[in-house]
Amino acid sequence: MSVASGVATELKNRSRENCSCDAISVQQGKSESLRRNPKRGVGFAEAQEVFTRPYYQDQRSDDPEQYRAIGWVQDRLFTVIFEIREDNLGEYCHLVTLWRSTREERELYEANS
Repeated sequence: MSVASGVATELKNRSRENCSCDAISVQQGKSESLRRNPKRGVGFAEAQEVFTRPYYQDQRSDDPEQYRAIGWVQDRLFTVIFEIREDNLGEYCHLVTLWRSTREERELYEANS
């Protein structure tokens, strides 16, 4: 668990436990939930902003291996669930879903930033 910064480092030199989307490409998932949603107010393009500013990250599940990032999109705190995947071009961050951070997630972000 950590607050990650936007400093790019090689993902391959890090353990999966400490992985992030700082140094790898972010690709849109096939998930319909990442389209712009009027209730949420942001979509896939905006969700990537989480990784451009300091954010909190931890592992959400082992199977499938998913990570949670809590960070700022525009002027609101959001939670993004992502997976690290690999294709013939290398590793990339697959965004699964996002939502406005809950009170507990906001407190977790504030306690670790």
